[in-house]
Amino acid sequence: MINTQVIEDVIEKIDALVPEDIKTMRQDFHKNLKSILTSTLQKADLVTREEFEVQKAVLAKTRAKVDALEEQLRSLEAGLDK
Repeated sequence: MINTQVIEDVIEKIDALVPEDIKTMRQDFHKNLKSILTSTLQKADLVTREEFEVQKAVLAKTRAKVDALEEQLRSLEAGLDK
């Protein structure tokens, strides 16, 4: 899920770069930028750090099991070769 506070923070930082003398454009820019950022981030299908770490742990556990099974298979194959 997209954190709206992060989007607001980004918009505020970008908004600060727009000159004060074009105030009307600045307000429109702020509104449109929020919409653009939100839709772009939703399309990106991002995951949270927590979800990433969980998947990383699952992958590490799976990799360890595959390595163990490969070693077991090599042992069994070596036994058949005798």
